[in-house]
Amino acid sequence: MEIAHTPNTRQPSAHAHRPALPLRIGTRASPLALVQTRDFMAMIGHFCPVLRGMDVFEEHHIRTTGDAVQDRPLSEIGGKGLFAKEIHEALADGRVDFAVHSLKDLETKMPPGIVLACTLRREDHRDAIILGPRAGKPNVDDPFACLPQGAVIGSSSVRRQAQMLHRRPDLNFQLLRGNVQRRLDRTRAGDFDATLLAHAGLRRLGLGGEVDVLINPEHMLPAACQGIVGITVREANSELLALLRGIEDQESRAVSLAERALLDELDGSCRTPIGGLARMLPNRMLHLEGLVARGDGSFLLRRSIEGAPEDAERMGRELGASLRADSPADVFV
Repeated sequence: MEIAHTPNTRQPSAHAHRPALPLRIGTRASPLALVQTRDFMAMIGHFCPVLRGMDVFEEHHIRTTGDAVQDRPLSEIGGKGLFAKEIHEALADGRVDFAVHSLKDLETKMPPGIVLACTLRREDHRDAIILGPRAGKPNVDDPFACLPQGAVIGSSSVRRQAQMLHRRPDLNFQLLRGNVQRRLDRTRAGDFDATLLAHAGLRRLGLGGEVDVLINPEHMLPAACQGIVGITVREANSELLALLRGIEDQESRAVSLAERALLDELDGSCRTPIGGLARMLPNRMLHLEGLVARGDGSFLLRRSIEGAPEDAERMGRELGASLRADSPADVFV
């Protein structure tokens, strides 16, 4: 594990309601992770006036196994939890006070003593297509029509692969991992006919203009919690838990509860193609849609459920159980 930070001496709290300073934030060092972390710092400073104008934050850049190993799918090296393992080790032993995550990369079962304390307002949940030079003109009604026969798609996502192959079995998927700019550069250079990225990440990086096609959920269901940033802390740290409650987005809390419960009920790993999206309807009811599939697209099952936001977790588990019951056993191997 590699942690980079600016040394600073811990200071006792001058006020009972203010956490001990500096506040040490654990994060991956990717450009997207740093943007999300700094947005979170600004949000805390805006919410808590006593922290404004003070040198209160200390960034700790933590290199995770998921970052270090780029030449193999996550499913072969332990799953998406490898983007959080080393960060949570630093959190558990007190080297950092809280950690910032893309919630879709966070495992559904937290390590002992660590809790998901806060979910921030969701960005766009949709997937986006970036096209290579061989691709045709984008079509609003059919997001995949611009891809030539046998197109080579650079991706590491079994969820995206399964949904696209279900509609276009001619497509050829090849592994493409790494940071956002690397994927964009390789696709634009013609190494791939297309790649897919979360629109939320592109927007946060100021790269929304790179998108060629936005995929609406009826064509591709996103990953559970895509576009949501989550903050984890030690369960015993009551001061930070109280501070984070004040900046949490309640709608994001409800939809993430539903989507993470769905994922947990399906025992979702990086080997199983799973999609999940919860949305608040105009009548304030919660609509949750879930999907499971085979990686080759030969099987795909999609269902939805509606209920009250306070029943979000129950809805996720109910829908997950329904999808599991009616899916072939090999889907979850």
